[in-house]
Amino acid sequence: MKRELAAYFTSPIAYIVTALFLIFSGLVFFSTFFIVKRAELRNFFEMLPIFLSFFIPALTMRVFSDEKRTGTMETLVTLPVKVTDIVAGKYLASFVSGISLLVPTLFYAVTCAVFGSPDAGPVIGGYLGAVFLIAAFSAIGVFASSVTKNQIIAFFLAFALCIVLTMISSFSIFLPGPVVKLVSFISASGHFLSVSRGIVDSRDVLYFVSLTALFIAMTVRTIRNERKN
Repeated sequence: MKRELAAYFTSPIAYIVTALFLIFSGLVFFSTFFIVKRAELRNFFEMLPIFLSFFIPALTMRVFSDEKRTGTMETLVTLPVKVTDIVAGKYLASFVSGISLLVPTLFYAVTCAVFGSPDAGPVIGGYLGAVFLIAAFSAIGVFASSVTKNQIIAFFLAFALCIVLTMISSFSIFLPGPVVKLVSFISASGHFLSVSRGIVDSRDVLYFVSLTALFIAMTVRTIRNERKN
């Protein structure tokens, strides 16, 4: 994890991705703040799942694919360490990198507190939900990176999975009743918005924990198969 974080924060990728994330999220927040003249984070949190669907895959696309491209993957899987340790280190580094995107946006919350009177519950819930989203999307991104040596393919695979989980609830109005419940359950944005209201439901926590564990387990299986080969 330390090696991955050192490589990430000494490369320009970290600062380019962070700058782009802050530009897009800042446009959403400050358009509400200056144009609508409301000191609130509602629009920011509503758009956050879409932003993270794009920027988290951009952070994770090189995690394993770069190892495969440069030929260091063979060395990595033959080291006397468990595959679970390798995946855990890569995942934790990706998760911390994702959280680093979120930290500068606390300035938005401070701005709201100074110029308005926001309800603390939804603000705390929004950031807690964002942490859950980053945890799940990081696991998806690490998995996508483990199945290919092409970073672009890894990015688009992770982005496709994340954006489907984010946007799927938008199409529920076109689906029959019995399917709507299933769609609502697998919708990442639906669970995120539930948490962002300031009410932490065990079903929402279970969803994010299960999604994260599923893709970490799939990554472990992928790397384990490479070790055997």
